[in-house]
Amino acid sequence: MKLNREHTVGEIAKIIDCRYVGDARHIVSGINEIHKVEHGDLVFVDHPKYYQKALKSAATTVLIDQEVECPEGKALIVSKNPFDDFNKLTRHFSPFIPQSSMIDSSAQIDASAIIYPNVFVGHGVTIGKGAVIYSGVVIGDNCIVEEGVVIGPNTVIGHHAFYYKKKDTGYDRMHSCGAVVLRKNTEIGALCTIDAGVSSMTEIGEGTKIDNQVHIGHDTVIGKNCLMAANVGLAGCVTVEDNVTFWGQVGCASDVVIGEGTVVLAQSGIAKSLEGGKTYFGSPCGEVRVKWREIAALRKLPEIIDSL
Repeated sequence: MKLNREHTVGEIAKIIDCRYVGDARHIVSGINEIHKVEHGDLVFVDHPKYYQKALKSAATTVLIDQEVECPEGKALIVSKNPFDDFNKLTRHFSPFIPQSSMIDSSAQIDASAIIYPNVFVGHGVTIGKGAVIYSGVVIGDNCIVEEGVVIGPNTVIGHHAFYYKKKDTGYDRMHSCGAVVLRKNTEIGALCTIDAGVSSMTEIGEGTKIDNQVHIGHDTVIGKNCLMAANVGLAGCVTVEDNVTFWGQVGCASDVVIGEGTVVLAQSGIAKSLEGGKTYFGSPCGEVRVKWREIAALRKLPEIIDSL
């Protein structure tokens, strides 16, 4: 999330009543979680296991729970509860604003777009030329629907990211201040859910076609001309490169990369990144020829046992 203007690290620290380490003139221009940080961003870290990842990331301001050596060109903000203070900052710069109308007055909708009855369009949404939005669709704040996009009935675009921190009192949700962008000529089926990015954008690439009842988690980026059959479920922060095909009920863990041209057969479970240009099957999935051999070998197992 880019801020509406540049702030100094002192201004940011004052909002959350924390002290900072670094140049008072140090600039903060955005707030992002670790998977999406860019130069100028603030990121949070609250576990020693991830200190170095955060300190060496592109982020130039680190909200951290211990005072450590500050890398050159960066600043630290020291907090007892970085997760909570990160939430305070995102709520400060991107507060929840209730909406009573079905289509918010701030939405920019091209005159050629077709919006069926009973569609909800949130604050700051953009809908492009020739888009078709069927009944029951919900489009959350700041989402972008480009030219020629089709969204099937009762689909939800831009709901909260599924991102929680476990505490003694229960689970505390990270405030979502990102959104979703649907690139040109994508088609989203009925009853799909595409979650907003935590602080950036979940993206569906140009020409990609998604079947009914598919879920795509926060901050996932899907490339061009991909196909996803019904009941596919992708966790957050997945990268799917161009021309990938997922057949029905494929599931994918978070933070993996699916290479260009990959085909994953039905009911497969993806736990690790997959090299492009190959066909995969199984759970955990592997190259299909190897998996067929494994299945053939298992069929012979009773015969082998009986012969012992």
